[in-house]
Amino acid sequence: MELTVKDIESLKLKGKTQEQLTEELRMLKEGFPYLKIERAATPGHGIFVLDEKMEKQAVDIWNEFLASGAKVMKMVPASGAASRMFKDLFSFVNGKDEKPSNAFMKKFFDEIEKFAFFDKLNETCVALYGKSIDSLVKENRYKDIVKALIEKQGMNYGQLPKALLRFHKYPGTSRTAIEEHLSEGAQYATGKDGKVNVHFTVSDDHIPLVNLKFEEAKGKLEHELDVKYDLSTSIQKPSTDTVAANMDGSPYREKEALFFRPGGHGALIENLNDLNADVIFIKNIDNVVPDSKREDTIKYKKIIGGILAGVKQKADGYCKELSKGTPEDAKLSEMLDFIHKVLCISHDNTQEMTADEKAKFIYEKLNRPFRVCGMVRNEGEPGGGPFLAYNPDGTVSPQILESTQIDPHNKEAQKMMKEATHFNPVDLVVSTKSWDGKKFNLPEYVDKATGFISIKSREGVEIKALELPGLWNGAMSDWNTLLVEVPLSTFNPVKTVNDLLRDAHQ
Repeated sequence: MELTVKDIESLKLKGKTQEQLTEELRMLKEGFPYLKIERAATPGHGIFVLDEKMEKQAVDIWNEFLASGAKVMKMVPASGAASRMFKDLFSFVNGKDEKPSNAFMKKFFDEIEKFAFFDKLNETCVALYGKSIDSLVKENRYKDIVKALIEKQGMNYGQLPKALLRFHKYPGTSRTAIEEHLSEGAQYATGKDGKVNVHFTVSDDHIPLVNLKFEEAKGKLEHELDVKYDLSTSIQKPSTDTVAANMDGSPYREKEALFFRPGGHGALIENLNDLNADVIFIKNIDNVVPDSKREDTIKYKKIIGGILAGVKQKADGYCKELSKGTPEDAKLSEMLDFIHKVLCISHDNTQEMTADEKAKFIYEKLNRPFRVCGMVRNEGEPGGGPFLAYNPDGTVSPQILESTQIDPHNKEAQKMMKEATHFNPVDLVVSTKSWDGKKFNLPEYVDKATGFISIKSREGVEIKALELPGLWNGAMSDWNTLLVEVPLSTFNPVKTVNDLLRDAHQ
């Protein structure tokens, strides 16, 4: 493809190479292969269900790990505006009806006083219109109330990130999602030195507001919880934006320049790669509850943390032994047993290998990033979630897949999808260092063949958008993965504004 001067400038601005551009256009043209799966991961086959004794052991290991002085961090993907959360409110403001006519909007107004942002919204209505919410309702000025919440001249909730929205009420005050994550982190990730390390990925234009909230919340929470916070932010790197294409696969241009889009949450593998800690918890910004509803969350965070610390310690011990040479057969069998029974990795050919080949195979499998992922029982329609999938080297291992990665025309694969008992609530804890303490370079463990293409509309034109391998599926494809059942009570996402009216958020 012949590049114009403008194209070369665009690539420079993004920090991308011509080779990357060519590769992205090839992927947009050719698409991605579906993944071959052996079966859905279920209890006893890829998913561990713990009894009370095992849970207590895991919590004890976690407490010992923290007491050892290990550095723990919490990473919260918090990029992007909350506009989708207010989709129904935008529809109401732009629609013909002057009064709420559907169940969603009726619920919103019937229970408006329950929202943590109610007092601030009331103040905003008085400032904008000289009238309270109550008075505006009596005059059927419902749209004005919604505008005061979502539009720029009001509270601007339609454009702010979820991180900065008031999620929960407390006596005489309220907390934003950021503040709840800070409070939550202090309850399971406070180091021996009393420090809580929390990292948020945010959009470039929201950094000043997020930093302002940090300043406001930090002192207050440090005093309340008797901890010290080390807070940091990063933005999705421009080099992870992907080029868009026309439907025929040729590059899509605007004003004669190549058009790039954010590459999805898979881009955050770069941000994770820049963090330096022994263990990192990852949890979405909108999955957080108030202090009074957090008991299960804290318990299971400690459990998955303890499982990671225990398993990693065992794997590191084996790697240290293997680095000194090939151990005797009994030890190799023990290590293979660990790989098979604990890491749920199966490989048909290990019996045919020589002792040296076995040692090499074990070392390569164990010396890589580790993650423990909480899995929640499926109570709705089955979709993406935990599966046992084939890897390029012929092994089968636990993976978290999106439904788009599974062939919709393959009846057997679709049957396996329907048999899935659990789904992925994005509740994971990771270790990104090798047995000898060196940091892994995480982009090396991404399966580039697990991206996907979505069709978007851009100014009335249909274009192909390239989504990078997702953070918890393809971007962590070559990691060691343990899947552990956690209760549904630990999963309380806020996808729409009315989700804040659920019991878990009240």
